[in-house]
Amino acid sequence: MKIEELKKVIEILRDEYPKLKAPIEKLKAHKKGDPFRALVCTLLSTRTKDETTAEVCQRLFERVKNWEDLLAIDLKELEGLLYPVGFYKNKARYLKELARQIKEEFGGEVPSDLEGLLKLKGVGRKVANIVLVEAFGKPAIGVDTHVHRICNRWKLVSTKTPEETEKALTQILPQEYWMDFNRLLVAFGQTICKPQKPKCDICPIRDFCNFFKLSQTS
Repeated sequence: MKIEELKKVIEILRDEYPKLKAPIEKLKAHKKGDPFRALVCTLLSTRTKDETTAEVCQRLFERVKNWEDLLAIDLKELEGLLYPVGFYKNKARYLKELARQIKEEFGGEVPSDLEGLLKLKGVGRKVANIVLVEAFGKPAIGVDTHVHRICNRWKLVSTKTPEETEKALTQILPQEYWMDFNRLLVAFGQTICKPQKPKCDICPIRDFCNFFKLSQTS
């Protein structure tokens, strides 16, 4: 896929996004542009379906409103609130530690830069980039399994890891598209361009897709 084609694809996906009613929207509703909520929700969503994460976040935020509450809550109670997200016991410990870091290292504020976010326990590049976009309105590209898979299917990149995909995308994708790239591709990957049996028959951008073109000749 060429960059000029990608620009057209992004515009189509923006138009299609509301119709998809993807699970990512349920999760975004719990973030509300708040840095603390955005950080917690995004960290919990790793290796967990967005539907599950959204349910857990709703329950969690009834009990935990801020980092002070995270520091105060008993670890076992926190683990119970986080179940059944993937690796919920590890994530409970991460949340307790990053709450301490926010208090002691960042003056009680969620850091608003990549370097600061990456210092927080359990936060990798994907989580940090998504928080930059959703909480602080800063251009970044969060690359999860959906973004990594789809960009390789499109032959937009040829990479082996999400980290490699992020690096490649920052070099070829105009910055004006960074802000909603993750949101659009995750919704598309959750509903149409699935890992197994993608729904090419109803795909709105199949005319631009190398994966679809190759499937027609095989």
